[in-house]
Amino acid sequence: MSKDYVDYMVEETRKILAIDSPSGYTREVADYVMEEYKKLGYEPQLTVKGGILVAIGGRDKENAVQLEAHIDTLGAMVAEIKSNGRLRVTAVGGMNANNAEAENCKVITRFNGNYEGTLQLINASIHVNDEYDGIKRSYDSVEVILDENVKTKKDTEKLGIMTGDFVCFDPRTTVTKSGYIKSRFLDDKLSVGILLGYAKYLKEENVTPERMIYQHITVFEEVGHGGAASIPEGVTEVISVDMGCVGEGLACDETQVSICAKDSHGPYHYDVVSGLIKAAKENNIDFAVDVYPHYGSDADVALTAGYDVRHGLIGAGVYASHGYERSHVDGVKNTFELLKAYLG
Repeated sequence: MSKDYVDYMVEETRKILAIDSPSGYTREVADYVMEEYKKLGYEPQLTVKGGILVAIGGRDKENAVQLEAHIDTLGAMVAEIKSNGRLRVTAVGGMNANNAEAENCKVITRFNGNYEGTLQLINASIHVNDEYDGIKRSYDSVEVILDENVKTKKDTEKLGIMTGDFVCFDPRTTVTKSGYIKSRFLDDKLSVGILLGYAKYLKEENVTPERMIYQHITVFEEVGHGGAASIPEGVTEVISVDMGCVGEGLACDETQVSICAKDSHGPYHYDVVSGLIKAAKENNIDFAVDVYPHYGSDADVALTAGYDVRHGLIGAGVYASHGYERSHVDGVKNTFELLKAYLG
């Protein structure tokens, strides 16, 4: 049974990853996810900010749980059309320029369609640029080269490109025969796929959890305020389902579900973390508990916004965060199983 749901979650993740959605440009992907909830038999609501809020069932509405994942991603925005027709860009969220270098991208104009291009180091030909190796990569040392015959600022302006247009990077999604899921923006579209899978499981298996469960798909997490609103009355616990960190000094790998005990904002609620660990142990779920050194979640933001709730953070292990990321179908499965075990 779990394999069928995992296959669904991976396939939905693929579909969501294929829809560009840097923070601030998320309506198309939100529309897709809204329709998927409706197909599952739910009644999602679009929040004023553009996120999705949906009740997926449960008995106790006075002690409800809200699960949060985000569909907004990293990206860039046109900051200047240069005299040679190329584009200076500014980051949307935390993608490092050295990680985005040489990636294909799209420029989304407001009124004149989309144009393809590549983010490249300025003077990117290594046979010409004597300083190539020593140049510090930043958004001042890279530029978007359009796949259009433009040579001047006026040429580019004639295409309808202007300052403030979004730049979306190619996710390059692939799933290997061995079960590894590789793509940009698994943070956090993989978790959105998992939440859809959990909602599908409750509906199809006719499961009614003890506590009412809401799912909130946020759209401004990467810029810091995704979870700052839209928590219904009666919610006493918020759990972010986001990527689990994988790296040196941490225990989690891509095949596990990570339970975060503390991130850069501070400890998660002791009872929530303990309950998640207990559920994982009692159900033989492959998990790790970690402390994330550079991390903030939608659950953190909910507390910062003043909500009086307990908070937690889990997620499938993801390596190379904010770069070309990698997870595994077993990490998806273990995250799904932990939601089932903890929430019922």
